[in-house]
Amino acid sequence: MTSGAGELRSLQGWLRSDPDMRRSSAAEMRGGVPRPGEMGTALDVLQLVTGNGWSAASFVLALVAWRQTRPQRPRVEIRRGDTVIVLTDCSAGEIERATRALDPTMAEDEGA
Repeated sequence: MTSGAGELRSLQGWLRSDPDMRRSSAAEMRGGVPRPGEMGTALDVLQLVTGNGWSAASFVLALVAWRQTRPQRPRVEIRRGDTVIVLTDCSAGEIERATRALDPTMAEDEGA
């Protein structure tokens, strides 16, 4: 079984290999130092810093594609500010909800 940190490193590598993600974002591992008596690291966060040209839809599709390569299909939690999006089955509905939550302009466009 792959560790959570191993899965995050895998996702980081996947995002870095995607040309759209590489051009418009930087993925960095974040975590704490293990406490005395703990083994390993407390690494459990992949932080994505986005720039101009970043596309929520491209990110979500890259995330879904990565997840499909995983033997255990891990649950993925995305946080943006106070918003939390959880991908469990990557259904069309989950993909749409995640994209809308990460790209507020989508909701604005629909209201216009």
